[in-house]
Amino acid sequence: MSPHRKTSLAAGVLYLLTFVSIPTLALYGSVKGANYILGAGPDTGALVGALLEIIVALAGIGTAVALFPVVKRQNEGVALGFVASRTLEAAGTFASVACLLTVVTLRQEGAGADALVTSHALVAMYDRLFLVTQSFIPAVNALLLGSLMYQSRLVPRVLPLLGFIGAALLVAGDIAVLFGLIGQHASSTALFAIPIALWEFSLGVWLVVKGFKPAAITALYSRTAGVDHGSLGPGAAAR
Repeated sequence: MSPHRKTSLAAGVLYLLTFVSIPTLALYGSVKGANYILGAGPDTGALVGALLEIIVALAGIGTAVALFPVVKRQNEGVALGFVASRTLEAAGTFASVACLLTVVTLRQEGAGADALVTSHALVAMYDRLFLVTQSFIPAVNALLLGSLMYQSRLVPRVLPLLGFIGAALLVAGDIAVLFGLIGQHASSTALFAIPIALWEFSLGVWLVVKGFKPAAITALYSRTAGVDHGSLGPGAAAR
């Protein structure tokens, strides 16, 4: 297996791994309840959900790091921006997970009614962090990586085009939620996220099954060969 095939396979698997957090929609149902800290019962669902989100955050960073050595040959600045955007998304995810884990801790410590307002504030903070980091930033990711993939033709252009469309719809949905036009947890809100999810899932599947287009890889490395050779420093060619 060639190094580029290994890179595409690793990136594709990591992209598909970012979908493991889908069950959190159900797992977080109880911890986001109005009277959660006043009740009793296991906290397993919330803890598993938190673990899944942590896995997704790390996998998200992994996708950018895995792709960087290849896509930087198209545009290193944009490639670095993608790594930074993915890292920022992961940081926000960690912060939001910490909010819900704090609610779990308040319940386990028997904080009672005195901490009810605090728990509601933490859940609200989770929702806002989710809106900013796990909803808006994926649109930024799609624009950054989509432009690199579209220009380099490493994958069929229909995939990044789907990402561009998904980014526009996702931003529109986020703005609607921000200004209270639709509810963050309304079923209509989820519709705005479907195209971006299809972009990421399709990209992951393509990278796993097909990998980068050989002609595009050849073109990228041929175009940057002179730059790489020059980066060896004065006199390198003579040596």
